[in-house]
Amino acid sequence: MRIRRALLSVSDKSGIADFARGLVEMDVEILSTGGTASLLRSEGLEVTDVAAVTGFPEIMGGRVKTLHPMVHGGLLARRDDEGDVAAMAEHGIQGIDLLCVNLYPFEQTVARPDCTLAQAVEQIDVGGPTMIRAGAKNHRHVAVVTSPRRYQEILDAMRASGGSVSEALAQDLARMAFRRTAQYDAAIANFLAGLQDDEFPSFVAPFFEKVRDLRYGENPFQAAALYSERGSGGPSLTSAEILWGKDLSFNNLLDLDAALRIVREYEQPACAVIKHTNPCGLAVAETNLEAFEKGIAGDPMSAFGSILGFNRVLDAATAERIATPDHFIECILAPGFDPAAITTLTSDKVKWAKSLRIVKIENLMQALGPRDRDIRRVLGGVLVQDHDQRGVPEEGVRTVSTREPTDAERADLEFAWLAAKHVASNAIVLAKDGAIVGVGAGQMSRVDAAKLAVMKAGERAQGSVMASDAFFPFADGLQVGLDAGVVAAIEPGGSRNDHEVIAAANAAEAALVFTGMRHFRH
Repeated sequence: MRIRRALLSVSDKSGIADFARGLVEMDVEILSTGGTASLLRSEGLEVTDVAAVTGFPEIMGGRVKTLHPMVHGGLLARRDDEGDVAAMAEHGIQGIDLLCVNLYPFEQTVARPDCTLAQAVEQIDVGGPTMIRAGAKNHRHVAVVTSPRRYQEILDAMRASGGSVSEALAQDLARMAFRRTAQYDAAIANFLAGLQDDEFPSFVAPFFEKVRDLRYGENPFQAAALYSERGSGGPSLTSAEILWGKDLSFNNLLDLDAALRIVREYEQPACAVIKHTNPCGLAVAETNLEAFEKGIAGDPMSAFGSILGFNRVLDAATAERIATPDHFIECILAPGFDPAAITTLTSDKVKWAKSLRIVKIENLMQALGPRDRDIRRVLGGVLVQDHDQRGVPEEGVRTVSTREPTDAERADLEFAWLAAKHVASNAIVLAKDGAIVGVGAGQMSRVDAAKLAVMKAGERAQGSVMASDAFFPFADGLQVGLDAGVVAAIEPGGSRNDHEVIAAANAAEAALVFTGMRHFRH
């Protein structure tokens, strides 16, 4: 389609003057409104006000300016339809061949914590979406531009074709246009639904934008892609920076997300060693190096081919210790990396460097937003819940055994409790000196989970503490740990057989703490 007449009316004015200048150089007539028209005139460009076309001034502070048949007739008219062409001639309507509109910044406005309802409502664009939908519906005759990112592409296409836009490009622009209005309406609907008293409103419209295609999904025969949730400003792998290595796989991303979630739990420097979304190693310490050495020792065999997560910038000394022949690490996640650390990890001397990915999430420790929710897909629907951001409760925690835990035991109990929160249920974690020594994950029986954790710990179970993500229904699960040398345990409590569990702890002179809450992760 030949572009002869364009309407430009944008909220985000970045690049608009250069775009308009390029159109004018190809003899395109420019129509515009309000601030956009003023900006273009200040750049020395000739512009026709939409008010001059409609014969009606902008009113109500600009609320009404483009909602007029002279505008929408020009957008909706089919140039190859005799009836439309006759109507244009009868009413003096000229066609609009290119529409450039971006919308009032509603999403940015409501993202501010101090945003009021009145401020939000004023940023609900009416004329913009109406024009976009009209032009996109008629995309065989109208090119609709909704993002400054497309300006140069469109100018290049027009220059190469003598001022025309191809049908394929116009159709792609229409897809983007309808996607933008859908996203915009979803943001408004979500905001207004969030004003309901219900914690979970009657309407939820998450909006996801594709970040990139993945090589494949969980298995090579499955196709996959990564999407980001628009409006979620917290730490996310969708905004991660890959500093080294090939693209991340579907399974890499799942494991990295597990690492991201668990290291955020700790204020001290922490290192998580993740395998199949579960921590096979985890430790806190005064330094990254100490945390890594304690973490990797949790289960050195399982750590082969693992993913490491840190909650501090990775330093050169820790990188030197990681980059040894006895390790094989697939990915390392941290809020930053010293240049010397990257040099060490990517050196030719590191035989597995070509398989390594170095991933930076700068805002790794940033709090989640107030509207962030945990959304999980089920066939035909989704489950929505708050994120589990609770640690050890400030109230309700009580020692139910005869013996109180020592200060060192209490610190390890708190550490293990937070770790168990990120282990697939049924979950049992054994810990000692701020590090995991054994994990039982994803077992159908809590006794089997305890046996697995004890088996992994071996002799290190002696003097360790035990955390269980849910209560022990009988004393047998705890007894597995006590027989292996566990000296203290933490669990929710609440079983009708609590008295048996407490008696088992007292018989072993172990400390037992009830939290009054559980941490399932299915």
